[in-house]
Amino acid sequence: MSQAKTIQEGHLTGWLPRLVENQGPRFLQIADALQAAVADGSLTPGDRLPPQRQLAARLDVDLTTVTRAYDEARRRNLLEGRGARGTYVAAPKVELTSILDLSMNTPPPPAGVDFDDLLKQGLSQVLMRADAELLMTYHLAGGSDSDRKAGATWLAPMFGHLDARQVIVCPGAQAAIAASILALTAPGDIILAEPASYPGLLAAATRFGRRVIAVAADQHGMVPGMLEQACRQHQPALVYLNPTLQNPTAITMPKHRRQELAGIARRCKVRIVEDDPYWLLADAPPPPVATFAPEQVVYISTLSKCLTPGLRVAFVLIRESQERERFLDALRSFALMTAPLTAALATQWILDGSASRLMEGVRNEARLRHRMARTILAGRYSGTGDGLHVWLELPAYWNSAQLARAARSEGIAVTPAQAFATGTESVNAIRISLGSIKDRGRLQAGLQRLSHLLAQRSITPESASSPGTDTTSPP
Repeated sequence: MSQAKTIQEGHLTGWLPRLVENQGPRFLQIADALQAAVADGSLTPGDRLPPQRQLAARLDVDLTTVTRAYDEARRRNLLEGRGARGTYVAAPKVELTSILDLSMNTPPPPAGVDFDDLLKQGLSQVLMRADAELLMTYHLAGGSDSDRKAGATWLAPMFGHLDARQVIVCPGAQAAIAASILALTAPGDIILAEPASYPGLLAAATRFGRRVIAVAADQHGMVPGMLEQACRQHQPALVYLNPTLQNPTAITMPKHRRQELAGIARRCKVRIVEDDPYWLLADAPPPPVATFAPEQVVYISTLSKCLTPGLRVAFVLIRESQERERFLDALRSFALMTAPLTAALATQWILDGSASRLMEGVRNEARLRHRMARTILAGRYSGTGDGLHVWLELPAYWNSAQLARAARSEGIAVTPAQAFATGTESVNAIRISLGSIKDRGRLQAGLQRLSHLLAQRSITPESASSPGTDTTSPP
């Protein structure tokens, strides 16, 4: 073997990792080593990697491990296959968009969790255990018995043991909110909500001809005295609450506040829709409002905020049987059923523990990202260290709509407070979502760019007093 060839082979194998027990799956260790070698220049675009069998022998692992490692590296855009010529280090992927999206509230991809493998295994188990024809036909709304049992298991951390017959399976939380409005209110009815609230509520209420009226909130959420006053004044049909890591303010309502609001709802005979997508992501959250007024509350928990947005499954707890029937009738009017394959995957993941593992990964990744935001945004950060978003109140020289436009011109998408306003007034703030940018490095760059922008004075003097009109409605 010539000296030149020896040098070349040393260059192409010098990145090989020393596989360590208890440091995650071996295929991920190999893929991480590849990524590190590309990042530090040890491997460059066009370098040919060893054949998979040869690499497996060098590392003393089976061929499947190397195949999965190469597949993961391709998913990260590190490698490209050239047929019989072998596998090569890929040229850097050109970003077609420079926008760093801090506007969409989605769970971050968890480190150390092979989502592709989780999905393949879950679907494989579903297809092995279920009749394929049943997965591709119509089902009754509300979910199968097994799906409802999975829902009861999902809700057990909040409520303990539940009768699965009280659980309804829905195609996402937005569908559950819409069905609740149709089932519990009539056209022209009033719905009470906090001054900054989920845009999906506002969209559904407006479309159905209901009015949303704001009830004052403080640092603990909706103010009990103001709710009681609003109930007497407006005779509302419904109260909407998002009490845990509230969207957008990230406030978690304490236990005593939840108890007070539940008591008012009972006295005033008004129903509550408790939209609680972030409870399982929160650090030691109080019991849901529904535990203090079980017959008074429709409780909604979605998987798309804890696991992945594409898993459009929500579980709705309704204790009273006639009310469940009204809810199902309303749901059938616009969403006949949850897609059976999606529901079956959700059930499989919940019952085999995959959902818990994925959620724990999301929770850990979210907390890491909050630490990053706290460091970069310094005194402006007011988050709780968990959940998916941060609510930033702005300095007087910026208003939220104007800052959103300025950020967009800098390649950053954020959500201004106007998108969440239930009344004519809104606070001067923006919501920053920490999960929608997959790569931590790009998230860090976006937060740093935003921090620099916040430190600057607004570009035009008159714009600081202009309310702006950028009121997009993100999830």
